[in-house]
Amino acid sequence: MSSRTSPISQPITIRRAVARDAKRLTRIVRGSGAYRGEYAAAVAGYRVGPDYIEAHRAFVAVGSDEHGSRVLGFYSLVLAPPELDLLFVADEAQGRGIGRLLVAHMQSEARAAGLDRVKVVSHRPAEDFYHRAGAVRIGTALANPPAVPWDRPEFEFRIPSE
Repeated sequence: MSSRTSPISQPITIRRAVARDAKRLTRIVRGSGAYRGEYAAAVAGYRVGPDYIEAHRAFVAVGSDEHGSRVLGFYSLVLAPPELDLLFVADEAQGRGIGRLLVAHMQSEARAAGLDRVKVVSHRPAEDFYHRAGAVRIGTALANPPAVPWDRPEFEFRIPSE
């Protein structure tokens, strides 16, 4: 079974991101296979800095291997207005359920914060993932050249109370 489709074979921990995670999170964003070709410019200079991590509810999925702990993915939840700002899984860790773990954790954090909905402005290659993760398509964010030259699907996670 390839690493892209194998289930999680190691324990995954989700913890709050800290400043020292910034470089790894930036590498995950810039190295994302979903942002190749026409989408490459969107992340070419992107930076997840310590200031971003401190200002948002950013969480990382960490797995252990023979080299120690590794950040495998992360997300950032903005409370006002409620939005899943970033959600990335390292290319080498995709297909193992880490994205779904991050979404479930985000939903739990949103519920604890009293939110009933969380918006996501996706990019086209991630659209199927959000559908499978339970988000509902609510519209389209129109292109905003030169920063974003394409329309993007908008989704919403509905957060049920417990």
